[in-house]
Amino acid sequence: MADLTKKEFLELLKEFSEKNLDPKFKKIDDRFEKIDNQFERIDDRFEKIDDRFEKIDNQFAKIDSRFEQVESRFTEFKEDIIHQFHVISEDVISKVQLVAEGVATLNGKLDRHIDENHRQFKETREEILAAVKFSYAELDRRISTLEAEMEELKRRVDKIERRSLS
Repeated sequence: MADLTKKEFLELLKEFSEKNLDPKFKKIDDRFEKIDNQFERIDDRFEKIDDRFEKIDNQFAKIDSRFEQVESRFTEFKEDIIHQFHVISEDVISKVQLVAEGVATLNGKLDRHIDENHRQFKETREEILAAVKFSYAELDRRISTLEAEMEELKRRVDKIERRSLS
C-alpha cells in the first residue's frame, strides 16, 4: 500500500466530509429553518392576540370616556348608567373569556410545538453524535492500520539495511 501524503489524506478527509457530514448538517439546517418558521407563526399569533387586547383596551378607553361624560349627570341617570354598565361589562367579560380561551388554546399548541421541537432537536443531536462517534471510530481504525503498516515497513527497511550492510 502506498504511503498517503498529507495532501492526499486531507483530500480523503474532505471527500468524506462532503459525502457524509455535509448532507447531515444540511438536514440539521433544514430542521432549524422549520423550527424558525414555526416560531414566526407563533409570533404572528401573539401579534393577533396583542391586537385583540388593544381592541379591548380601546373599548375600556371608550367606557372611561363615557363615565367621564356621564359623571356630571350621575344622579339623574343612575339607573340607566348602571344598566348600560352591566351590558357593556357582560360584553367585555365575554370577550375577555374568549381571549382567555384563545390564549389557553394557543398555550397548549405552543407547549405541544415546544415539546415536538425539543424531541426533534434531541433526535437530531443523537443522530449527529452517533455519526461523529462512527466517524471518529472509523478514522481511529484507519490510523491504527496505517501505524501498523508503517511499523511493518520500518521493520522491513531495517531488515533490508542490515542485509545490505553485511
